[in-house]
Amino acid sequence: MSFSSLGLSAPILQAIDEKGYSTPFPIQIQSIPAILSGKDVMAAAQTGTGKTAGYSLPLLQRLVPGLRLKSNHIRVLVLAPTRELAVQISENVASYGKFMRLKFEVVYGGVKINPQMMKLRGGVDILVATPGRLLDLYRQNAVKFGQIEALVLDEADRMLDMGFIGDIQKILKLLPKKRQNLLFSATFSSEIRALTRDLLNNPVKIEVNPRNSAAQKVKQWVYEVDKSRKFALLSHLVSNNNWDQVLVFTRTKKGANHLVQQLANNGISSAGIHGDKSQGVRTRTLADFKANMIRVLVATDIASRGLDISDLPAVINFDLPKVAEDYIHRIGRTGRAGLEGIAISLVSADEVLLLSAIETLIRQTLIREVERGFVPKHAVPLTRLRKVRQKKAKKPKRSRSEKHDGVSAQGGTVGISKKNKKY
Repeated sequence: MSFSSLGLSAPILQAIDEKGYSTPFPIQIQSIPAILSGKDVMAAAQTGTGKTAGYSLPLLQRLVPGLRLKSNHIRVLVLAPTRELAVQISENVASYGKFMRLKFEVVYGGVKINPQMMKLRGGVDILVATPGRLLDLYRQNAVKFGQIEALVLDEADRMLDMGFIGDIQKILKLLPKKRQNLLFSATFSSEIRALTRDLLNNPVKIEVNPRNSAAQKVKQWVYEVDKSRKFALLSHLVSNNNWDQVLVFTRTKKGANHLVQQLANNGISSAGIHGDKSQGVRTRTLADFKANMIRVLVATDIASRGLDISDLPAVINFDLPKVAEDYIHRIGRTGRAGLEGIAISLVSADEVLLLSAIETLIRQTLIREVERGFVPKHAVPLTRLRKVRQKKAKKPKRSRSEKHDGVSAQGGTVGISKKNKKY
């Protein structure tokens, strides 16, 4: 099947061809016709499977070029949980719509609001926004919703995890009742299903991958290693495999900074990206990594979603995540767009419960290996898959996690509490 067979217009097909895409992915094959027909959509697919094109291509086609927009009004609103993801979405939308007479903008917290207010004055066809900053702009009368035709919630599960449910509910009350609603998510939790009952009208349901499945094109395994020798093993793996690019995840910001310093001492170019870094620094660091100026990018879970790095060969979990679902999103940074990738976890004996939780979530026991010269003194106990109990859907609560990444749910910069400082 080709993109032209999906009923897309010539300007969009020209943009797709320029990007080198020829065959649509499963999520696109199912979602594009449904969205073009004006139906609400509830779609689940793993990261890297083409979700953004799955909704942005048909929405671009449904927007009539040249429609007169009132000042500060928007036609399509895309909500995303993090600044990185919002920027990535806006860049993709702009590239798909480059041959159309439409205006695209992105707004997010952590930066000055006045320049964003200026960009919205003439009206915007597609606005990508984080929830908190959008509400800030609304309170200052800088954005208006009277002309909205469609709403997209991207990475909806992540927005709920971060405590944005309150902001989302406020936004929904401000929007016109007559609109198209699209919800895209990596996973369908019970909380997501509860949200869709009030949001979506007889939606087309699309689920490309099994619930909570890890990326199928990613080869996963575990290296057992003592905690004190994790860095030596990481350095060994990076050097011996001759990886030009490696994304390494740590559990804390302090751990990320320490690891960057250790890598530098070993002559391996590296940089960190986490919540203590300003938006400008994070943007430049990611650009340097994509340009192969940095060999190892060390990140906390702020980067487990929203990073789109072409041909990334490997992801290494230096620390296992405390939340099992974050494992899926971490390893989804490799093996994107149908390519193959590898995900390695360096696991010490004290992380066995975290390993067990991950294996139970993805319903598979990860292969274990021991690298020569790094045989652990403290073996990681054997694990087995636990039975999963079905939880009743609960109304998501707003929590301190709203102060994710040093930016409040309202978009302003906040202090990092002692309790949250380690993340």
